[in-house]
Amino acid sequence: MKQNLVLFFLALIFTATTTFAQEKYVIVIHGGAGVMSRDKMNEELRAEYKAKLDEALTLGEQLLKDGADATEVVVKVINVMEDSPLFNAGKGAVFTHDGFNELDASIMEGKTLNAGAVSGVRDIKNPICAARAVMENSEHVMLSGTGASEFAKLQGLEIVPNKYFYTERRYESLQQLLKKERERTSKDNMGTVGCVVLDTKGNLCAGTSTGGMTNKKYGRIGDSPIIGAGTYANNKTCAVSCTGHGEYYIRLGFARDISALVEYKNLSVDEACRAEIDKLSKMGGTGGVIGLDAKGNIAMEFNTSGMFRGYIKSTGEKDIAIFKDEN
Repeated sequence: MKQNLVLFFLALIFTATTTFAQEKYVIVIHGGAGVMSRDKMNEELRAEYKAKLDEALTLGEQLLKDGADATEVVVKVINVMEDSPLFNAGKGAVFTHDGFNELDASIMEGKTLNAGAVSGVRDIKNPICAARAVMENSEHVMLSGTGASEFAKLQGLEIVPNKYFYTERRYESLQQLLKKERERTSKDNMGTVGCVVLDTKGNLCAGTSTGGMTNKKYGRIGDSPIIGAGTYANNKTCAVSCTGHGEYYIRLGFARDISALVEYKNLSVDEACRAEIDKLSKMGGTGGVIGLDAKGNIAMEFNTSGMFRGYIKSTGEKDIAIFKDEN
């Protein structure tokens, strides 16, 4: 009888522990890093940004509670930000030197190391959906330009005229740069979006979407669609999404380097992200990164005055911030 009772209670403990583990989830998002000031960003605009970040996190959490996997959540969360004119991704993408909007996106799954990306697309409404389609429905990792658009059409994704991406604010940014005959400022390029997710099955996924750099020329491609530079995920280490001056991130192999620091130097995801941001700073680059490991530990590091960012955990812990001195 005693043996039966012991076995019964052990079974209860095992069931409770397993259930808790299965229900554990975390979402971390960013909406770009750059030069931010309370003096230049009024309360109404700050509230607008925070509301959109909150909308993205809330949707993601509900999807996880309903049993969605990390990949689905990453895509849907990024869709919220792509559909908003607030961010330099999708609807709010910046303009190239020639007056077009060219978008990049990538996604990677930590369980399988499968990945997909698109770059230089002008007519795909939600580039992160195209990146996912490349990952799941093609033998390739990255497609670009008209080829990526042709593939997206075959996948049944929504195609829009380039003017869909037009916003007055981004167009004025281009005009100011053209007038001043300069290539870029960090403020003009702020707004790349990203998401990393740990789902209830213990799997990680990372995704990033951007409009690139204001006034970019010659078909320039940054780090966002490059696996290992702007995006990386591996269940054994962490999931990472980056935002900033892409050329530096590419040179550093930024996202993969963070994973390597976790794997080979046994750094925490927070320590690894901080170490990589230090490298970025020493090279003269600016930007930020979000990271998440399979235990639910998070990182939100940047070397600018602000980064749109937020996270939510199954424990109920939640935070949304903009400026460096917050939280």
